[in-house]
Amino acid sequence: MRATSAIAGSVIFLAVAPGVVAGLLPWLLTDRYRLPWSRLLGFVPVGWLLVVAGTAILLHAFARFALEGLGTPAPVAPTERLVVGGIYRHVRNPMYVAVLSIVLGQALLFSSWTVAAYLVIAAAAMISFVRLYEEPTLARRYGDEYEAYRRAVPGWLPRLTPWRG
Repeated sequence: MRATSAIAGSVIFLAVAPGVVAGLLPWLLTDRYRLPWSRLLGFVPVGWLLVVAGTAILLHAFARFALEGLGTPAPVAPTERLVVGGIYRHVRNPMYVAVLSIVLGQALLFSSWTVAAYLVIAAAAMISFVRLYEEPTLARRYGDEYEAYRRAVPGWLPRLTPWRG
């Protein structure tokens, strides 16, 4: 896949998948953000930090898929190469971690138990999808290269020092 096609596909998938999971659904669950900001000490700045950092990580990860992997995160247009650079040297699933951080940030911003419950459901769905579909698919597609990467880099809690595979 050419880089321009990979970028276009990734932008479309970004709007559809994370856009819905981390944007549209929390927006609907919080009565379209009409709730007042949280009055609990520290929740608003921590919430914003999680939203901003999660968004930055998500955009970085999507760019890596398009430019390093020459593909998209969408299963219908996978990467030609295994993506292991940038944030992927610290955690195998940065897109999922970023989306969950954005949702957690919104739960804090609005002190929303509904969004917090949605976060738990979304996390369970993501973890299940990774374990049951993504990991076996990547192992088949990239073989020993993925297995070495999977053993060295944690899936969900980022390592502080980058993997130097």
